[in-house]
Amino acid sequence: MIAIIDYDAGNLKSVQKALDFLHQDCVVTRDFHEIRQADKVILPGVGSFGEAMDQLKKYELDKVIREVAEEKKPFLGICLGLQLLFEGSEESSGVEGLHLLDGQILRIPDTEGLKIPHIGWNSLDFQNNGRLFAGLPEHPYVYFVHSYYMKAKDDMIVKATTEYGTHIHASVEQDNIFACQFHPEKSSTVGLKILENFAGI
Repeated sequence: MIAIIDYDAGNLKSVQKALDFLHQDCVVTRDFHEIRQADKVILPGVGSFGEAMDQLKKYELDKVIREVAEEKKPFLGICLGLQLLFEGSEESSGVEGLHLLDGQILRIPDTEGLKIPHIGWNSLDFQNNGRLFAGLPEHPYVYFVHSYYMKAKDDMIVKATTEYGTHIHASVEQDNIFACQFHPEKSSTVGLKILENFAGI
């Protein structure tokens, strides 16, 4: 069973529908027992870094997330859910993230001809043999919606990158923790394959 963490931060239903399509048993929940009992956990997210951290702390979900991570249970952060796994974000100065991974969340620089937020399809460049991308062709297109991007401290945990005004670390993997800046649940057959790979880990 896959637990999708509910902290009032958007895109929960689209993740659930994608997993249902793949015939994966899943539940949207903020119940500690259900999250602890799950085989795998997904932290989705849309919105601001600071508000999301406030919501996680309000429901004390930051504690159960750390427990799950320490148990080496497969854990997937999506979009804002990826950003929350890091130290902090330029979007919310002074707000500490979950800091399960080392790195910073930076604002996409203003570039002539490019709109921010970045909304749309970009191709991925793979590196370091990410398990989420097994069986996918090189340079697949996935769907992004973001104004901030992740810059990991250790380049070896970066499994996919893309370019949009700057060099963006689009996906990371460290031990049991996986994360995507893009939305696999909105990325057509490529995204479904990524979620299927996560479910099979």
